[in-house]
Amino acid sequence: MSLSRASEVSAASSLPLVIEPQRRGEPLLEAFAQRSKEIDAALIEIGGVLLRGYSVPSIESFQQFAAAFGHPLLSYEFASTPRSAVTRDGVYTSTEYPAHQHIPLHSEQAYTREWPMKIWFHCVTASPVGGETPIADNRAIYRDMPAAIRDRFTDGLVYVRNYGDFDVPWQKVFNTTRRDQVEAFCHRAAIECEWQSDGGLRTRQWCQGIERHPRTGQSVWFNQAHLFHVSNLQREVRETLIDALGLENIPRNVHFADGSAIPDELFSEIRAVLAKHTVMFPWHAGDVLMLDNMLVAHARTPFKGARKVVVAMAEPHGNLT
Repeated sequence: MSLSRASEVSAASSLPLVIEPQRRGEPLLEAFAQRSKEIDAALIEIGGVLLRGYSVPSIESFQQFAAAFGHPLLSYEFASTPRSAVTRDGVYTSTEYPAHQHIPLHSEQAYTREWPMKIWFHCVTASPVGGETPIADNRAIYRDMPAAIRDRFTDGLVYVRNYGDFDVPWQKVFNTTRRDQVEAFCHRAAIECEWQSDGGLRTRQWCQGIERHPRTGQSVWFNQAHLFHVSNLQREVRETLIDALGLENIPRNVHFADGSAIPDELFSEIRAVLAKHTVMFPWHAGDVLMLDNMLVAHARTPFKGARKVVVAMAEPHGNLT
């Protein structure tokens, strides 16, 4: 097995570490059998590993590789984007947004108080144009973020979601049609929930803006504020939604911990730092990307043609207690 930096990635970045077999086409599980300790070490030091050149004959083979790291694969609960289960054992489609849309950098479920520590992506079909999964080091983002922004985000954030016709319906988000099960989930997860007169649902939850990695002790930028904030909407969409629904009823928004509004200009600074640290490489069919979800954020670029990337997650962690 060889270890290298991806030649298609900027030389200024150490992400991701590329692991290739001695003989192209070796089964993916051989990478776990032979180098699981090195993979674990690389996840903590670098944050991401790209396994390239291995044989992954089926999604089940990918599922077995992810599960081999010793934690049951997680179901996708309290979703913020549409996904579909690919297997009954914790493999899902990547976010099912239209191909022309860009999905900004984020760590999975950083808008909640419990999230997976590990996440895997498997490229079944690489798009002929675009469709990359850019990544970025959350430690570097934290260090580079203006101190005034870090200070405000240290107190946390309040995410507000309105489920209905303009966003993922609550039945899909909570995987149930029963209100009592939604209320029980919200109680366990420290989420305030409020049923609306039209049958819709509003939730509010205080979550972290900055977190500390449980193994390294390092501070990381860990939130999805720039995705939830109203400034993430296209201007025309934003104006239409606010005119039709009122600002308090738009599908999603985020506030400072004290409930006050976060100005658009602040997110211009945040997005500039995220862009500075973005690393991108083209997918090859068969690739498997493994990330420490707290140390490394991921995104998706627009694409044309066929593209299929599936996802698995494991090892829940959080700050509910």
